[in-house]
Amino acid sequence: MSGRSPLAVRLFWTLVAGSSAGFWYGAPAFAATGAACLAILIHRLDRPRRFRALVRRVSRRHAETLALRRRQERFIDAYGNTIEDGWLRERDYFVERTLMPRIEARGFSDYAEARFEEMAEIVERVARRHALPETDDSPEDGIAYERYCAELLQQAGWRARPTQASGDQGCDVIAEREGFRLVVQCKRYGRPVGNAAVQEAAAAALHWSADMAAVVSNAGFTPAARKLAGTTGVRLLHHDALADLEPPREVGRRLLPASQR
Repeated sequence: MSGRSPLAVRLFWTLVAGSSAGFWYGAPAFAATGAACLAILIHRLDRPRRFRALVRRVSRRHAETLALRRRQERFIDAYGNTIEDGWLRERDYFVERTLMPRIEARGFSDYAEARFEEMAEIVERVARRHALPETDDSPEDGIAYERYCAELLQQAGWRARPTQASGDQGCDVIAEREGFRLVVQCKRYGRPVGNAAVQEAAAAALHWSADMAAVVSNAGFTPAARKLAGTTGVRLLHHDALADLEPPREVGRRLLPASQR
């Protein structure tokens, strides 16, 4: 039976066993064999539906996070184009790291690669349909926004405080938790944040001897900012993420490249 599909193998051995039983027990055994083969075929034909149902079920468990990340990672550029590169990367990451292991564990390993786009489309629908509050209660004033970000970090267990408005060297909020130091550049913008803020955050990390630097904004980030952040190790965050932000599990672990320290 080498090279045969699992379905063919199951049907073959069911028929072999049924034929043997039919030799001894006659028509009832043949009827039972036919019913067993029919059940195998129905189960197989229903497999795509069960696969999609599993993907939807897992995605819905993370619907709020997916919807939030979709809102955070999409923005309108100066030309009116919707830029969603960040969200598409986030969506694919969710499919690869969260969905695929569960899909494979449930016996759909042959679907994992072949139906990647189908899984991504289901995740997209789940994220798009999940309702999020439309209001943004973050203050519009820059100084007040810095205090707002510090308060969100405090909710997550950080000892956070805004720095002085002058002489902050690119650090608007400094926070510490479990021996881990974080510097934050806060940008309350009506447009995507550019790479200048990333440069300021990276410089602030050097000045304050920080383990991690982040740029926090209510808006998205430009492709140039994302590229520079990937090089410098600066994290780009929406302020909604601050209330759940935690230091690395390994105490004292630094997240900035060696050249940044």
